[in-house]
Amino acid sequence: MSSPASPLIENYLREASFWQVATIGRGCKLDPKLISELIERWRPETHTFHLPCGAVCYDLLGAISNNIYGGRIEMGWL
Repeated sequence: MSSPASPLIENYLREASFWQVATIGRGCKLDPKLISELIERWRPETHTFHLPCGAVCYDLLGAISNNIYGGRIEMGWL
């Protein structure tokens, strides 16, 4: 919620123990480009974001490992 909740629903949010969640991010600036990228990388079948780390590995290490497991790289490869 970018603005304070209406007094009409604030008590309902508190009773449902949802008040803290409703106020997360208040005062934070949202980056539309970042949100668009996250939407494009969302995979509903696994409920995760697909963030390819191969490009990052290449940028940082100059090579891409064939053994990347869930974002982890074997130390022997490094």
